[in-house]
Amino acid sequence: MILILLWATEANTQDHPNLILTNPGVQAMRSSMGEVPLFDQTVRNIRHQVDIQIQQGIDVPIPKDLAGGYTHERHKANFFTMQKAGVLFQITGDEKYAVYVRDMLLKYAEMYPNLGKHPATRSYARGKFFWQCLNDANWLVYTSQAYDCIYDWLDKKTVGKLNKELFRPYAEYISVENPQFFNRIHNHSTWGNAGVGMIGLVIGDEELVKWALYGLDAQVPGDYVRDNDGGAIQLKGQKKAGFLAQIDNAFSPDGYYTEGPYYQRYAMYPFLIFAQGLANQKPELDILNYRDGLLIKAVYALINQTNSAGEFFPINDAQKGMSLASRELVNAVSMAYHFGGKDVELLSLIEDQGRVPLNDSGLSAAKDISLGKAQPYIFKSTELTDGANGDEGAIGILRLSDLTLMMKYAKHGMGHGHFDRLGFLLYDGAKEVIQDYGSARWVNIEHKDGGGYLKENTSWAKQTIAHNTLVIDKDSHFDGKVDAAEESSGTPYYFRSTDDIQIVSAKELNAYEGVEMHRTMALVNIEELEKPLVIDLFAVQASQGTRYDLPIYYLGELMSTNQELVLNNDLSPMGEHDGYQHLWQEGHTELKGSNFKMTWLNQRNFYSVTSIAEKGDQVILTRIGANDPSFNLRRDPGLIHRRKAGDTVFASLYEMHGSYSYSTEIPINSFSSITELKILNSSEEYLIIQFELQSGERYQFAFSLADDSEESQHTLKTQDGGVLSWTGVYDFKKTED
Repeated sequence: MILILLWATEANTQDHPNLILTNPGVQAMRSSMGEVPLFDQTVRNIRHQVDIQIQQGIDVPIPKDLAGGYTHERHKANFFTMQKAGVLFQITGDEKYAVYVRDMLLKYAEMYPNLGKHPATRSYARGKFFWQCLNDANWLVYTSQAYDCIYDWLDKKTVGKLNKELFRPYAEYISVENPQFFNRIHNHSTWGNAGVGMIGLVIGDEELVKWALYGLDAQVPGDYVRDNDGGAIQLKGQKKAGFLAQIDNAFSPDGYYTEGPYYQRYAMYPFLIFAQGLANQKPELDILNYRDGLLIKAVYALINQTNSAGEFFPINDAQKGMSLASRELVNAVSMAYHFGGKDVELLSLIEDQGRVPLNDSGLSAAKDISLGKAQPYIFKSTELTDGANGDEGAIGILRLSDLTLMMKYAKHGMGHGHFDRLGFLLYDGAKEVIQDYGSARWVNIEHKDGGGYLKENTSWAKQTIAHNTLVIDKDSHFDGKVDAAEESSGTPYYFRSTDDIQIVSAKELNAYEGVEMHRTMALVNIEELEKPLVIDLFAVQASQGTRYDLPIYYLGELMSTNQELVLNNDLSPMGEHDGYQHLWQEGHTELKGSNFKMTWLNQRNFYSVTSIAEKGDQVILTRIGANDPSFNLRRDPGLIHRRKAGDTVFASLYEMHGSYSYSTEIPINSFSSITELKILNSSEEYLIIQFELQSGERYQFAFSLADDSEESQHTLKTQDGGVLSWTGVYDFKKTED
């Protein structure tokens, strides 16, 4: 049975505010003043911020700048301040805040009718107040909240003027006049849908709300239907567009957003704030329970894609340092608490944020914090699936002790994706040990090309060699073509989480024609070691004579290796394309012996890698920065393990050990505890490694590459004449001599 979504045609007749704030909610906030410390402190801080802006006066300049320039930043500050001022008017009753919003809006209404497109031509959808429609949609999302807060305070003439001369034309501009921006599945369109829908709710314009929910192609609400499982389906022939289609297609059932956590953080604000407005005005949509409460699940997915400092994993196009402290997550976590079942673990995150949104969610969270209900948030190992149906790859997150490891085998991530299938990153607490570069961009810093993406984002940051994964014949995955990468995803193989061992394993079968890659990574507790050990097994099947480059981007200073390195004083780029043109080759060596070992120091701790070496293998020490005349790239070090072979296995162990005190100048446990690593069995079906510690203990890790059943029994001979038997996908144990 299919249920048709009914449509309310009558205009909005509720008293304002009724978008994010409601009259009962405002009364609750007013009556709680002076009794809820975190809420009170947030009000004081925001009041201070807005009062400073009011003292400076209203400035609505003619737009001319890109991100980071004065006019861009001024209009951005205007919409943030209007939203805050509107809320303050409702909470405090002080009319100076309403006057400020009114006078600001009248300035915009005076400017808008004679305002053409923004003079900067960089965007595919040029805005009016900003260089791209995306930022105009931001303006509308925030300003609609301010307008709702003063709507009933304004006289009818002013309301009519603003509706007719500013808001309706502006909503039409970023929707019907820019369908390439509004009518698709993308975080840009999410902002557009939310902005148009929210102003539609405020002014009672149901046509705008219909466009926002269902896309410009939907002729009547009945064109959009909901099935028995709560999923939305558009009829055949219709373009996927609109807010409901965004929820359907941008998230997996686990709440993972295909563009990655940086852009999920950015998109969560319009997703959740518009959902809040819909919950207040259109409860029949039951939007916060849509797709089994997917928007609340998405908040948890975001929280779990962070290190111990709450910073998001910088995969895909991401600026490092973005975290749970962002304004979007301040709103999101409180909403997840208020609407998602009052999970008291979320309260500890809200305490760390140090502020709450000034709405029902924020008050609810702040009250319960004041009652002492907060409990520590427990981060767990998890696999987050990708794709609308959860069947298009995933990311695996392993957490053991203070270590966090993430491996990526998800979809490409659309235009913000990077060519990094089976890449990984590793944290020791909040500290990056093996890093992902993130994006080549300095957000809102005008010095760096107006704060936008730099050309090096394409030539370096997106390329495979910039990541900790395998490069074949110096070419990026999918030949660096987004459309080809979007056609497939990685293949999850195995995920396991116990108190002593965490395992993630996945395959990539499409990045290179005729090449199959299978990476298995594990965190294991070993009683003789200070911290868990990282096992990394990268099996690849390809034709004989294939050249492999496996980079790792370690952070810190190289201490020692067990090989004699040749220093290169005459630096030259390592290649001409696919990212190699941005790498200096600082040193190299042809590996001798059966193992390569390197130790480095990073912020008072030592780290070591031990890898299997085969005859003819090379290690190349690199540094980012070649062909970068504007010094846009960080000069970070890297290491490339190069091999020429057919079917092969790269096997490595990563140790976190010891410390160094700069005050006492005493190093403790500064050398690796691994004395030997070897492969006992390698085939298309199995991998078995053995490693020995300085203390003499030996450990074996066996893994089934072709049978992921937990019930299967395995027995096979090892290369040293032993016999190993186990049940399940893997076996890890200490062995006897």
